[in-house]
Amino acid sequence: MSSGSERVGRRGPFPVKLRLLEVLRVTRLTPHMVRVTLGGPELEGFSSPGADDHVKVFFAEPGAKRPNMPVVGPNGLAMPEGLAKPASRDYTPRRFDAKAGELDIDFVLHGEGPASQWAERTKPGDFLGIGGPRSTHDVANDFDWYLLAGDQSALPAIARRLEELPAGARAFAFIEVADASEEQRIDGRADVKLTWLHRGTAEAGTTNHLEQALRAWTQPPGDGFVWVAGEATSLKPLREHLVAERGLNKEWMRVTGYWKRGTAEHHDSKG
Repeated sequence: MSSGSERVGRRGPFPVKLRLLEVLRVTRLTPHMVRVTLGGPELEGFSSPGADDHVKVFFAEPGAKRPNMPVVGPNGLAMPEGLAKPASRDYTPRRFDAKAGELDIDFVLHGEGPASQWAERTKPGDFLGIGGPRSTHDVANDFDWYLLAGDQSALPAIARRLEELPAGARAFAFIEVADASEEQRIDGRADVKLTWLHRGTAEAGTTNHLEQALRAWTQPPGDGFVWVAGEATSLKPLREHLVAERGLNKEWMRVTGYWKRGTAEHHDSKG
């Protein structure tokens, strides 16, 4: 078994690598989630070892097939003269198949913002820019149990983690979505107890369903890894419950604000 200091760790930052990728397929997974499959020669050398890695995604303007791409300069990313800065957001690589030359990114469709609007209208032959991942988190596969929780924005990372866990691993997952139509099939080898939470007509980020579910959850014995993500403001009571009330090890925990109500771009991670 790994030592405590080795069981959860971060690698990076890695050198900045920008890629312009072609849309190969667009698949409607549920009424409010779309999978965009990307490929092309610039995908060569891409790597995403961690289930919650994130890439910076650069979007084309409405009506354009390709985004304006920044370049790597001495002071970081910069735009070539005369080009407007593209809209960008952070997304989890849902699946990467080096042999097939394919990268999947799942987008939540909520009607607002450049990401949702791009995903709603994109089609094969369009292009998407990505940068990164700039770092990755290594999580050992020998924990006694795994607890994963989040809203629909966290679904791609949770699903990827569950699918990548080895046979014999034990996991508990709580995912909040609007209703049963937004549930997805998640295949894997681990022993998984998956609970879908439905918020109904309530606006995303306004419910306490995840907190209630975690408070009612029966914690098994042994060492566990905890991963929680979603609307940033709603995560604070969850983290306080897990750390202060349950006494879980903060070194074996990641709580990440994937988005924040009223804020266009937000990404905040706390161990």
